Amino acid sequence: MTRENNPSFLNGVPELLILQLLKGREMYGYELVQAIRAATGEAIVLGEGVVYPVLHMLAREGALQSRRQIVAGRSRIYYTLTPNGSDRLAEIAGSWDRITRAIGGVLGEPRHA
Repeated sequence: MTRENNPSFLNGVPELLILQLLKGREMYGYELVQAIRAATGEAIVLGEGVVYPVLHMLAREGALQSRRQIVAGRSRIYYTLTPNGSDRLAEIAGSWDRITRAIGGVLGEPRHA
């Protein structure tokens, strides 16, 4: 049986995607849920129950900065990447690059220099 979305080997991917998307601009939680879905062509669909705990963890650890803003009568928390978050993104992205190259090698894909 094949799982179509979010196989278990994707641990760590929410953090990577959130940091990468916040690299470009600030966003609020639900906006990130939608941006992840759109950026991955719906191959990765993360609900609010996954995204918000990761946002809170990254903010606690200093990788994100947050600010509250009232929009149309509703309170939204916008997140931005901190220098610590940029460093963390570079580290995680480097690890994922090494992993995907290694898996590509096993699958018989040509290696890039």
